[in-house]
Amino acid sequence: MSERINSEKITADLLRPIRLNKGFMVWMGVLSISLLVCLFAYFLQLRDGMIVTGLGDYVSWGMYISNFVFFVASSLIGMLISGVLSLLKQKWAAPLARIAEIIALAFAAVAGLVIVMDMGRPDRLLNVFIHGRIQSPILWDVTVITSYMIVSALFLYIPLIPDLKICAQKLTNIPPFARKIYEFLSLNWSDTPVQRELIRKSTRTIAILIIPIALAIHTVTSWLFANTSRAGWDSTIFGPYFVAGAFVAGTAAVIIAMFIFRKVYHLEEYITEFHFDKIGQLLVLVSLLYLYFNVNEYMVPAYKMKRADAFHIHELFVGSHALLFWITQLGGLIIPIILLILKPFRKPIPMLVISTMVLIGSWLKRYIIVIPTMEHPYLPVQNVPLKFSVYTPTLIEILVTIAPMIMVLLIITVLAKVIPIIPIHETIEHQQEIASKKK
Repeated sequence: MSERINSEKITADLLRPIRLNKGFMVWMGVLSISLLVCLFAYFLQLRDGMIVTGLGDYVSWGMYISNFVFFVASSLIGMLISGVLSLLKQKWAAPLARIAEIIALAFAAVAGLVIVMDMGRPDRLLNVFIHGRIQSPILWDVTVITSYMIVSALFLYIPLIPDLKICAQKLTNIPPFARKIYEFLSLNWSDTPVQRELIRKSTRTIAILIIPIALAIHTVTSWLFANTSRAGWDSTIFGPYFVAGAFVAGTAAVIIAMFIFRKVYHLEEYITEFHFDKIGQLLVLVSLLYLYFNVNEYMVPAYKMKRADAFHIHELFVGSHALLFWITQLGGLIIPIILLILKPFRKPIPMLVISTMVLIGSWLKRYIIVIPTMEHPYLPVQNVPLKFSVYTPTLIEILVTIAPMIMVLLIITVLAKVIPIIPIHETIEHQQEIASKKK
């Protein structure tokens, strides 16, 4: 009897957020209006051309490609939490898996749109698929991003099937058509041993499959930079360097989402301080790995001190980009590592603040990777407007850069309102296992 009551309580608690309320409507209204403003800025860019941005002949990527790399990076968190930790049987991560998968799917789905926003002629995007060359890393990038998005969607959907059946049966405040959708998507789930085993095997197969695809997506993105001879990009470590940075950005994004969902949806019983402590340790681990690659990135060229590398490093360490560089390194990496090593800082509120610093630092790091290198070309900068040699993003460019971020928030918000963000079926099974062991 107590097990049934416990199961009913878990189901009621985790289904409670799936309802329309005033706070949700206000938040969606704010996001929608903000997105319309940003899309109007993109319309101006389409109408007048890329001249409305700060991009030019030398800095031709700017904030847009910085944003793209950041989005691809953040999407890798689904692989780390749901793939790697699941295969390593780290059960503490189970309540966080769906949050990570939602974030991964949202960022992966929008990453492709970020590239389109960087194109002066987005109508020519189809040429990538029609006339793409296998020698082009851009074609590889499109392929792995599409593949990762599909696998991430499967990784979210397949373990969700039992919960969709619960939604169809237990949700009383939804219209009939919504109940039919839940019923249809649950694929006649009846919780038989055969079905449970099929879900388990399918999830494990996807967990194995998603790891190489996720590693490929950010490795290929890094090759867009490393396959050139530009100082700052001409590096053999960019593949693992980008992947390590992706784990840092994605883990920080999950921690922020954990805090918000825990507070707004009153899930303190399910997302506990224990989970913040464990994921804080994970953030320290991936940050230390990323710190190693950061040291390697600058120490090796600084030791050889080729002329172009010397100028690039000087501009980063003490030159025009020094302030942004040191804010990013200290505030986005080194200080968070030091703080998170100490257990008192691995609590919800300190973790929220530190993770926000890390996530902002992760975006700024992509900016630092892209902009300084393009401002220092090998060819002499002569007979061109000043704006070509000094990159300054315009208001339109900033608004267009913000648009994908709002889209990600919209996707996460909607998904969190139509599916349980913590697995109900898995949580009940876990509680039953604990109860049986106590007996």
